[in-house]
Amino acid sequence: MPRLLILHTGGTIGMLPSPRGYVPGTDFAERLARQLAGQALPDYRLVELAPLIDSADLAPADWNRIVAALAERWHDYAGVVILHGTDTLAHTASALSFMLGALDKPVVLTGAQIPLGEPRSDAPTNLATALQVAADPSGPPEVCIAFHDRLLRGNRARKVRSQGLDAFDSPDAPWLGEAGIDLALHVPRALPPGTPDFTPLTFADGAVAMLPVHPGLSPALLDAVLAAPALRGLVLATYGVGNPPGLAGALVERLGRARQAGVVVVNVTQCHQGRVHQGAYASGAALNDAGVVAGQDLTPEAAITKLQVLIARGLAGEALASAMATPRCGEMTAA
Repeated sequence: MPRLLILHTGGTIGMLPSPRGYVPGTDFAERLARQLAGQALPDYRLVELAPLIDSADLAPADWNRIVAALAERWHDYAGVVILHGTDTLAHTASALSFMLGALDKPVVLTGAQIPLGEPRSDAPTNLATALQVAADPSGPPEVCIAFHDRLLRGNRARKVRSQGLDAFDSPDAPWLGEAGIDLALHVPRALPPGTPDFTPLTFADGAVAMLPVHPGLSPALLDAVLAAPALRGLVLATYGVGNPPGLAGALVERLGRARQAGVVVVNVTQCHQGRVHQGAYASGAALNDAGVVAGQDLTPEAAITKLQVLIARGLAGEALASAMATPRCGEMTAA
């Protein structure tokens, strides 16, 4: 029996060139086998989702499809590699970490900036690293991302470059491993093992939104976002250590009113690196008075998906706010 499962969900890695740019390609299993032929890599079985996911069109329901595919085959393999489009790879890695919880084997997501088989494609190297991590007895029993010789915690990773091959990094968390001449896994940094949860979730459309603040942000735009009837969680992306514009008092007043209505607001920084500290400046401290949750060093991807998963599990109000402020699977530094 193959040691590893490769779950192909879509993305650039499986595409082919066309006169209109890259398009989904056929015969991916055969093309992959040709590329990996002759390499001393772990044995695998390839399963393709049908239909494949367009990364830019990813929806929360697709996470249920991935979890269901894993649940059906979980006990047959020592590790899992998931092939995914890079645009929303960090979102899926974060969501899976919250949905599955503690794991007893590695789940390694990877993809490519250049399709498999194209000149200078990064697909073979990324896939080889992912397979080696998933098969290693010391592989971290958690959801992670293997990309450009880096192994990253899934819910700490971000796509940081749109064109570079080193597209992913975890700016606020150390790497779980790196691939040089040897594969070096930093075992003490891995999460403790456990039993995964494959329960499907019902995601409500429009339950979570994100609002980046910016010079010129109007109260009318804020009102429009907060007035969405299904809204239960809002990620507020602010400046620096968590500083928002005052909007002549309108921002804090509106957020406080939303909080009283049951909407949980989580504050994350727009900065590439660093954490939110809402008490550092008076403008940020006002968010504490409005009941806004300081997101610490949550990535925007982790903040959005954590809200989506927790809301789908039935959390609301104070229970949801408390859960968002508490680390669950290595996604944030405790306050």
